[in-house]
Amino acid sequence: MVYPIVKFGNPVLEQEAETVTEFDTPELHKFIDDMFESMYAAKGVGLAAPQIGASRKIAVIDTSVGENPEEKLVLINPKILKLEGKQTGEEGCLSIPGFREQVSRAKRAIIRAQDIKGQWYEETGEDLLARAFQHEIDHLNGRLYIKHISALKRDLIKRKVRKLVKAGEWA
Repeated sequence: MVYPIVKFGNPVLEQEAETVTEFDTPELHKFIDDMFESMYAAKGVGLAAPQIGASRKIAVIDTSVGENPEEKLVLINPKILKLEGKQTGEEGCLSIPGFREQVSRAKRAIIRAQDIKGQWYEETGEDLLARAFQHEIDHLNGRLYIKHISALKRDLIKRKVRKLVKAGEWA
């Protein structure tokens, strides 16, 4: 099932998601499959559960955008252990469609997360994967990428979104 992407302005995007405590259930497997399907349908490389309206600490990432099944990652209750270096690049968000900005992030990120069975694992990402880890974990903590840009640019995006809402073009 493809879920609609929740857009900026919905309170679920700016609240810390709830910790997942039940693992390896048919419901969780289906939900994660649906998250991947929703992410691919929206042409994203990552998707956090709050982006489809679910306050759960679950994110899926596939930097190959469906080309390589081995690159599919499921992050449940993830935490960033270490950040190194710096990269600046254009970043967008499925929940803020039509907007992209230059965002500085760590070049390398080491995370710790649980898999679908509840087993803890560590993963190191560089470049795009490091950016995706940071972006999706931010979502699970109620932070959007626009928190990483200047207040002036952030306010400009918020004003444009308000205009779209008024025009009925942002639902």
